[in-house]
Amino acid sequence: MPLKLAIHGAAGRMGQRVTALAVQGGDFEIVAAIESANHPRLGQDAGLVAGIGELGVPLAVVGESAADVVIDFSVPNAAIAVLAHCLEYRKPIVIATTGFEPDQRDFIGRAAKELPIVVAPSMSTAVNLLMKLAQTAGHVLRDYPSGVDVEIIERHHRFKEDAPSGTALKFGEIVARAMGQTLHLHGREGRVGKRTPGEIGYHAVRAGDNPGEHTIVFGMLGETIELKVAASNRDCYAQGALLAAKWLVDKPAGLYGMNDVLRL
Repeated sequence: MPLKLAIHGAAGRMGQRVTALAVQGGDFEIVAAIESANHPRLGQDAGLVAGIGELGVPLAVVGESAADVVIDFSVPNAAIAVLAHCLEYRKPIVIATTGFEPDQRDFIGRAAKELPIVVAPSMSTAVNLLMKLAQTAGHVLRDYPSGVDVEIIERHHRFKEDAPSGTALKFGEIVARAMGQTLHLHGREGRVGKRTPGEIGYHAVRAGDNPGEHTIVFGMLGETIELKVAASNRDCYAQGALLAAKWLVDKPAGLYGMNDVLRL
């Protein structure tokens, strides 16, 4: 039997791709396509919005109660609101939204005591594999004799609202945990002086329709390592979210990440 899926943020760029890919393999039945109450396309068929033909599922403001699992690609305040509904109906949820404030993260953590929740700054298999490689590089390079300078460069489309990306910040967190950096700097301007050994630098580029690109630079004296991952379209994120949804449905309450889903 296909899993009954509710998509929150169904009219957004990512929601449309989740809709399109969910109906292809037969593993899911879309039972709800959720959007904000003031969305201009509310009431329209979710399949038509996604460009795949009519599904018989209109964009609506609710629908979690009919689903086996919920996928959220939205904005922080909306994601917290849909999580509250999932708590009410005891529905597992995959949260692919980024940019949460500390109090919102606390709410997600409390909700995970009652629900199975996957939260990840990126749903991409390649990104999460690169995070594992970055962790390995950090452990190996921690005591490199001349020291290691770490810079994280991320590129996204002009419409992205948060910077640096949640994925870039996660890369920084992983590297800092492995190598011990304590200072996170965002961009540089003016006479900032020489680089200090305990910092990680972040640089956010916003241009065109780039769906996502991350480069982690490990700079030594005499050699450099660059780990890079780039998406050519948004399907990698949608496929990852669907994979996470299938994995999550029979899990006990808890806060999970893509490392759990991918067995990394």
